[in-house]
Amino acid sequence: MILLQQMAALFLMMLIGFYCGKKEVLNERTAKNISWLVINVANVAMVINSGVSNSREDIAPENLLLVFGLALGVYAVLLFLAWLLPLLLRVERAERGTYRVMLVFSNIGFMGLPLLSAIAAQEAVLYAAIFIFIFNVLIYTYGILAMTAGESRFGRDDAPAFPWKKLCNPGVVSCFIALVLFFLDFELPSFIHTTLSSLSALTGPLSMLVIGRSFLDFKVIDLFMDVRLLLFSLIKLIVIPVIGLSVIKGFVTDITVLQVALVMLATPVASMVAMMVQQYEGNVSLASRGVALSTLLSVVTLPLVSLLTKI
Repeated sequence: MILLQQMAALFLMMLIGFYCGKKEVLNERTAKNISWLVINVANVAMVINSGVSNSREDIAPENLLLVFGLALGVYAVLLFLAWLLPLLLRVERAERGTYRVMLVFSNIGFMGLPLLSAIAAQEAVLYAAIFIFIFNVLIYTYGILAMTAGESRFGRDDAPAFPWKKLCNPGVVSCFIALVLFFLDFELPSFIHTTLSSLSALTGPLSMLVIGRSFLDFKVIDLFMDVRLLLFSLIKLIVIPVIGLSVIKGFVTDITVLQVALVMLATPVASMVAMMVQQYEGNVSLASRGVALSTLLSVVTLPLVSLLTKI
């Protein structure tokens, strides 16, 4: 299975990142710098490259509309589940906002894009750009709201001002550029295309090295001792994707679109969640453990979801 082999490769890269961290070659400062490069350079290049590597003759406009509608539907359901699941798991009020952002936001940039570029057709990254566009809008709206206006913080006078300027970030801008280039059927000079392709190739390895280095902050055995977090992770990584994809398969037949839906739903908690929680005074320890635990589990759960849903 291609997906299983790819997840094994990503896991091996994480182990190398962990080793480099142990040797202090990849320290905390270096990891932050690499994260910046991935988010602002490699991911941006990959998304823009998807806009010029696909032809309108190969991708029907109705498929893009289908994916846009699918993305809106997926996030609408996730927002509802983000309200419901913490209540069912009896999460303490102070931690509900953190659980909510962990449920809604998956690692579709750091892990999703490298996976799609390896297992799916070229147009998959362009489809994923639509999910990423909505992801970026939501994380700077709903994500901040969940952190600053949860039940335990409602009415606080010192809540941070809403950062409207952050909506204009490299992730949103690159998705917009990719879609514009695609619809204009614009052909870039070959040297620019080569540059974008080369930078795109950095996304997967660099992302996994940083994720692997982050495991130094925890004892792996301790991650599995938090029963509530473990149950939450299994629901996020198995139950929701299996049910969601089973429903999606009822009205979507295009295999590339289904592969995009698989990766968008079944990837672990976004590493960006831990950074946001830290900035907006959420439970940093919980968010960091959620990212680490779900990332470890995803090595097994993502191929399992693919097997169960036959995607």
